[in-house]
Amino acid sequence: MKDTLEFVHEDEFLLVVNKPAKMLSVPGRGPENQDCLISRVQRTFPEALSVHRLDYATSGLIIVARSKPVHRQLSILFEQRKIEKSYTALVSGILKDEAGSVDLPLICDWPNRPLQKVDMESGKPSCTLYQCMERYVEDNATRVRLTPVTGRSHQLRVHMQQLGHPILGDQFYAPEPVRDASPFLCLHSTRLSFNHPVTQETLELLSEPKF
Repeated sequence: MKDTLEFVHEDEFLLVVNKPAKMLSVPGRGPENQDCLISRVQRTFPEALSVHRLDYATSGLIIVARSKPVHRQLSILFEQRKIEKSYTALVSGILKDEAGSVDLPLICDWPNRPLQKVDMESGKPSCTLYQCMERYVEDNATRVRLTPVTGRSHQLRVHMQQLGHPILGDQFYAPEPVRDASPFLCLHSTRLSFNHPVTQETLELLSEPKF
């Protein structure tokens, strides 16, 4: 089953896998939600442990540990924000600025979970940096690089929607014409950069999106 997934990096301590869109990172509730990235990885690497997640709809790079000590070390790197992450997105509309940031606190929208919403009083601090990569005037869309400073659920999706540029194919936060503009969410985890927790080698891992 290994050939059903793209392994971007593989060593005796950790793996980096390219998750397809519309796949769970870890098992969900019920037998129908047991197929997921980590269960597929474990068919080849039974010792594999999930370190972090991507949304079901989001594609791109995920790090997987191959032992409990390495899992612990990677978890610390994430907590200390020592793993650099960036995403590529295709958003609706023509982005005016070359770069900027969205700093809006987020909280779970409980009546509509798993949706998140901006809440200036109770929300957790959330910040996203964005940079224009290319403008497609004829298609009324912009390719952007997104760098999450914090890691809230659905952060990039909500922040782009709040900026007035929802992500194409976003079934949760985009209006119907933008949802229907793509059969999948145009959000891809493109780059991971971190010091290997065992060898201390600097790993720079890249994955180009399919959009």
